[in-house]
Amino acid sequence: MRFSDLLTHSDDIQEGDVFELELDDIVLETTVISMRDDGPVISIDAIALAYLPITDLNEAEYHGRKVTLNKKMAGDVKKSKVYVKDPKTGNIKKVNFGDKTMRIKKSNPARRRSYRARHNCDNPGPRTKANYWSCRSW
Repeated sequence: MRFSDLLTHSDDIQEGDVFELELDDIVLETTVISMRDDGPVISIDAIALAYLPITDLNEAEYHGRKVTLNKKMAGDVKKSKVYVKDPKTGNIKKVNFGDKTMRIKKSNPARRRSYRARHNCDNPGPRTKANYWSCRSW
């Protein structure tokens, strides 16, 4: 099976399946290690890894600009922002969170415990929601 077939026939793929990965003029064989909700996890060696564009894994385009994915940064509308890839739609989303006028005081154990309990930080929800990133800050 070819890698392009892997993407179109992901329902037929099981753990242990072997397929060919075409990188430039090299064809490498690789196997499916496990299946996740967002797709198969494949084994890859150092030769294949050298050919892959690693920057595509953490960079994306949002409204015509190159942005870094899953990295918290200073916000424009709110205190912080982060760009994430929505697994449902495949689109890049900007998640704004935090109040610019407030400072978090996570060094105080009582405040930290209270915030995490109030916002259910043990189960913060998906990465595309502000609560996930806010809880990670605490």
